[in-house]
Amino acid sequence: MEYVRKVDEAALAAAGPDERFSQWLFDHTSGAKHCSINWIRTPAGGGSPAGRHTHVVDQIFYILSGTMSVEIEGKQYDAGPGSLVVFPAGVPHRNWNSGSGPTVHLAINAPLPDPEEPFARPVA
Repeated sequence: MEYVRKVDEAALAAAGPDERFSQWLFDHTSGAKHCSINWIRTPAGGGSPAGRHTHVVDQIFYILSGTMSVEIEGKQYDAGPGSLVVFPAGVPHRNWNSGSGPTVHLAINAPLPDPEEPFARPVA
């Protein structure tokens, strides 16, 4: 078990500033048993690749930098640094960056998503 984990700075730099970058810090491949944690940078104008969607697990975002726009059950919110955003399992939502700089957030998913099942389920 790797007890201290860091974002892969070389992979982040290689992605370029206008690309969405995502790195699993903790998931089923690294010993997780109860949740997963993902570090995500979203460039200005970018958003969730799934569009409006649901999950079968709870998803929690902790915003580290920038301001992320989110829509949850049809209501829009803006979440800045230090915000905790909760997407309960089964609730339609989407997120995007309408600002001029990147957003960075941690995405925590609990319980641990089944790697054999689709993680995001698109909603029309």
